[in-house]
Amino acid sequence: MSLTSFFDKNYQTPAWLTEKLSRRHLLKSAAGATAVISMGNLSFAASEQSFKAALTSDPWLTLNSVLMHLMPESASGPSANDIRATHYLYNLVYQQPTPKDEIDFIFKGVGWLNGYSQGKTQQNFAQLQISEKETMLRAISGSTAGENWISMLIGNLFEAMLAPPSYGGNPNGIGWKWLQHQAGFPLPKQDQRYYELPKRSTVKLSSVQSSTTQKITLSQSSTTAKVIQKKSNLSTPEQGNRKA
Repeated sequence: MSLTSFFDKNYQTPAWLTEKLSRRHLLKSAAGATAVISMGNLSFAASEQSFKAALTSDPWLTLNSVLMHLMPESASGPSANDIRATHYLYNLVYQQPTPKDEIDFIFKGVGWLNGYSQGKTQQNFAQLQISEKETMLRAISGSTAGENWISMLIGNLFEAMLAPPSYGGNPNGIGWKWLQHQAGFPLPKQDQRYYELPKRSTVKLSSVQSSTTQKITLSQSSTTAKVIQKKSNLSTPEQGNRKA
């Protein structure tokens, strides 16, 4: 069923989103996803160039505007722009192995938000004043779909602020410095990110169970043999005496 807005009564939170928002891990990991979108080995220079071009139009123009409103310029900490939140999200969509359903929801939300904004103000979200943007976001957050969409973007802000810089956000560890956090070592570099590493070999559970059973059987056999040998050694003198 095709939904038309955040306020569509037919919308139900999908299982993948319920699970994602409930655990809300800060460092994105989509390993094992069956539906994947990826641009492959896109060079950093090409990625940066395409990102700057993408920011001039939707959906990235609106996404950047929303993220900047959720985490604006402030004297108390970095902004979405400072942590390169939109760039992180761009890499999440086009470079990381992100499930297609998640990407679709991000982009559909842009259309729904601009549709709502047009209906109320005759302008797209990015063109609104700060107070109008606040009104639009508060309005859509009153719906289940709107609340889920905003929650996802807030989660992406946290990820952009905390993930290693090689994932597109947190330049020079600005998020870590703000939180006075000492990052682990060594940090992943380009071509060493989790989705670029060779796949690890897997062992079938049946093989593990078979191997374990075999070890237990061998161990039991060895123990039985030792007991028999011990009994045999103890009975030998008696047998000798009886013969005498």
